[in-house]
Amino acid sequence: MLRLPQEKRLFFKSPFGTLYRDINDILPLLKDRSIYAVGDVVTQRLLKNNVVPDIAIIDGHTMREPCDWSPAVYPHCIRVKNPAGMITDDLLEGLASAIRNTPALIYVDGEEDLAVIPLVVAAEEGVIILYGQPGEGVVMREVTRDAKRKAAEMLALFEKI
Repeated sequence: MLRLPQEKRLFFKSPFGTLYRDINDILPLLKDRSIYAVGDVVTQRLLKNNVVPDIAIIDGHTMREPCDWSPAVYPHCIRVKNPAGMITDDLLEGLASAIRNTPALIYVDGEEDLAVIPLVVAAEEGVIILYGQPGEGVVMREVTRDAKRKAAEMLALFEKI
């Protein structure tokens, strides 16, 4: 299990990709692409626009408030535990399973925010990962060799416990 030390959290406040104010600005860029979504709001907005992410990672909350929706479009649901500020082995195994068996929904008991980092490491190059940047919009990250290197550097800031 990995824990993000309190003093390193500021490194994770900046968008890890390109920030868009509105998801509608991203939709034309998603055609014929493999898409992974992290977060309840991003997933919900994609589905409302008839875009079904290959993988959706949700925790049933947005900005720590419960969400009142459930994406019923996924035949494969993986439940994992992942407390805030952590990346658990359970989450890592869930990501690997989802990547092998898309489409899949990962439902996180805890918090899914940090899942973006190991997801970039595990995903194939060319995949588009979308996640919400609270109060600012949606971040789009294409998985590239450089993105994988940067994600590995970010993971190195965590403590193994």
